[in-house]
Amino acid sequence: MREATYWEPLEGGRVRCRLCPLNCIINEGKRGSCRIRKNIGGKLYTLNYGKVSAIGADPVEKKPLFHFWPGSCALSISTVGCNMHCKHCQNWEISQADENFPYLHDASPEGIVALARKYDCESIAYTYNEPIIWYELVLETAKLARKEGIYNLLITNGYINEEPFRELAPYIDAMNIDIKAFDDAFYMKIAGVPGGEPSRRTAEIAKKEFGIHVELTYLIISRLNDKEEEIRTFARWVVENLGDDTPVHFSRFFPHYKMTHLPPTPVETVEMAHRVAREEGLKFIYVGNIPGHDGENTYCPKCGKPLIVRWGFKITEYNLTDDGKCKYCGEPIPVVGAYQKKRYDRTWW
Repeated sequence: MREATYWEPLEGGRVRCRLCPLNCIINEGKRGSCRIRKNIGGKLYTLNYGKVSAIGADPVEKKPLFHFWPGSCALSISTVGCNMHCKHCQNWEISQADENFPYLHDASPEGIVALARKYDCESIAYTYNEPIIWYELVLETAKLARKEGIYNLLITNGYINEEPFRELAPYIDAMNIDIKAFDDAFYMKIAGVPGGEPSRRTAEIAKKEFGIHVELTYLIISRLNDKEEEIRTFARWVVENLGDDTPVHFSRFFPHYKMTHLPPTPVETVEMAHRVAREEGLKFIYVGNIPGHDGENTYCPKCGKPLIVRWGFKITEYNLTDDGKCKYCGEPIPVVGAYQKKRYDRTWW
């Protein structure tokens, strides 16, 4: 436990948290919506600092990040809590938990960076549960990792206020931002927050102002956010505000947590989203949770040849030149970093 950042005192011993757009007003002895920021004696404390719920070495493709140092290794870490309460969360055991979660382990920024070094990981991914609400640990670890030449990856819902994000952004190299839907009613009904505009704003600031590599994930859930017009509107926003070269991942939903009554998303629906996004001008569109599907591959937007062929998180074919161009027609492809083939030669994912 340590005093949190981004809060202000109010009358009557209350405090206002200013970390995320919920701006929770918290009475003495109570917690914010995220469960792990608590008012103690008129001060706001974070209860999960230095507490890790999961840690492991992952292929960067699992995040998913398909255009950032392909084939590299990310040391993935998480704690507990989230500022959203998605009814379909696949990591609800930790995202909806607090500091009483029974499997927490002590971890410091120095220890996390040392583990990344020990296991030869090119990056650290702040992931699994929402990294925004363990902001203090993420920021301190990211600063240290940057000094050590290790990349920082933020796998996030993007639901953060501008001021704290602008402090963190200079230390982040890549982000996958989860866009839940393009309908504010979905955010309120399914995620428990007023709307998705803050997440979209974060994506725009990250890419336009800080040059962070940004990829987006849109989990398609039947009857909730799978309408063609909503997906078309989403794709149009990406093209107009982030650029047509922004990688977008349309993932297939499987029943989980409080939404086990819904069926898995039909593959045809995910394929529809892929088609619609291409019609709106996106160049790099992927399908998720459908291993072996052609939509996992990267294709040249000019000649159409397969450039990076994947099976799940594994690269099976790589056809980019050393300077990041299609080896067939010479088209520049926006992939950050070179293919880490040696990683695949020595690692069994």
